[in-house]
Amino acid sequence: MVYIPPGTFHMGPSDEDVNYAFTTRNRQTSISGFWMDATEITNNEYRQFTNWVRDSIAATLMQYGKDVDGRFQIDWKKAQTIKWGDKATIEKIDQMVVTPDNRIFGKKEIDPSKLVYHSETFDLKEAAAKQNEGKPRSQFIRKKDVPIYPDTLVWIRDFSYSYNEPMTKRYYSHPAFGNYPVVGVKWTQATVFCEWRTNYLNGYLEKKKMATESSFRLPTESEWEYAARGGRSQSMYPWGNYYLRNKKGCLLANFKPGRGNYPEDGGFYTVRADAYWPNDFGLYCMAGNVAEWTSSFYYEGAANFSHDMNPDIRWNAKDSDPPRMKRKVIRGGSWKDVGQYLQTSARTYEYQDTAKSYIGFRCVIDLSPTVTGRR
Repeated sequence: MVYIPPGTFHMGPSDEDVNYAFTTRNRQTSISGFWMDATEITNNEYRQFTNWVRDSIAATLMQYGKDVDGRFQIDWKKAQTIKWGDKATIEKIDQMVVTPDNRIFGKKEIDPSKLVYHSETFDLKEAAAKQNEGKPRSQFIRKKDVPIYPDTLVWIRDFSYSYNEPMTKRYYSHPAFGNYPVVGVKWTQATVFCEWRTNYLNGYLEKKKMATESSFRLPTESEWEYAARGGRSQSMYPWGNYYLRNKKGCLLANFKPGRGNYPEDGGFYTVRADAYWPNDFGLYCMAGNVAEWTSSFYYEGAANFSHDMNPDIRWNAKDSDPPRMKRKVIRGGSWKDVGQYLQTSARTYEYQDTAKSYIGFRCVIDLSPTVTGRR
């Protein structure tokens, strides 16, 4: 992660609003300092999460641990000894294996739909709004089970009459794509990844009797734009104005530079998460490659009433809420987008319960800047 220092910038269009969407306006905004992932979360990094969930469920089924205060405490030293190719192990974790009618040539494989993360969070915003009503703490604790395996079928679903089956079969699982950004992850899955990452880090710190840290989270829309600009307050792109090529004619990001022309920038689909030059804050691919989830609720008129200090509009949508209430801001443009969406001010949305082959994410965390540089 790299440190993004506090500062002030002009949030909103740095050029004319070519779509005439009027979903934002240029205004001066101040942002607190925070740490941000230098790259988008990669397949390797997200696979740590899915493997941890897989191992924890298997260890529970195999009773590798003990009950502590009414909760099963996993013995991770024993969990690390699980032999996934062993027939006896497969028999013990039969609940995680695809049912006989879903097997190909009778092969017993882990059922991705069984990889579910149990999430428990505290709703600070709701608690702050109702602090005088005398409600118990339990009223603000949110518990849910979230399937966390990426939807690999997005490569086929997103593009009609297009042969993308090799990406569906290999992109998330093959080591050649390990350092490429993870895709097919819903907003809800990205948020529980942040929760798991927080618990994983703080569990280690508590074990070492060290102070725990703040929670990892998705960046707000304003934080993302501030970080993408890299200190260039009114520039159109993370690298400055006005062009998508440098003076040698080389493209500066992974996007769709021409009609039907995807590979000219060096990548047919996505590219490595650390491809191209970073911006002045040291962040890679803040334009192009994959668009990125933010924590912010998408509302067309948000710029008209949000605060000028760390602006943030949030809505914790329930499954029963209408689709309009499930819209989350995505930023940065992607490998399949035209140059307009690469502008740091370009904003659009996707539904929080939807996965796409061109949307990924990166995390931020609020830490004191005791040191500078990478963390």
